[in-house]
Amino acid sequence: MSIPRIVIVAYRPRPGKGDVLLAEIRDHHPFLRSEGLATDRAPVIMRSADGTVIEIFEWASPAAMQEAHASTRVQAMWARFAQVCDYVPVASVPEAGSLFSEFEPLEIDFPAPPQPDPAHREE
Repeated sequence: MSIPRIVIVAYRPRPGKGDVLLAEIRDHHPFLRSEGLATDRAPVIMRSADGTVIEIFEWASPAAMQEAHASTRVQAMWARFAQVCDYVPVASVPEAGSLFSEFEPLEIDFPAPPQPDPAHREE
């Protein structure tokens, strides 16, 4: 049995690209899930006062994280992200320095993910 991994990623939208970034985020987790790379745990999406969007989601395993970095389909999706935002360390988000970090919750209607093919992954 492999242990899932929860990650926190911060996306700083490029000027005028905030709405496009949110559209990419809407598709991010369902796509990873359809590839068998993320669990069905619902992601948490929030925005900092400076506009940085933070996503918390769960990878299926450390191996799934590595597989994502080797997947041309995932890399193509992440290339779209790179066109509309910069990935930044969570520590660079001002709220991260507070004992109780507060963020604006973002309600995103995620599309229902297709079920992953059980033969696609073996762990």
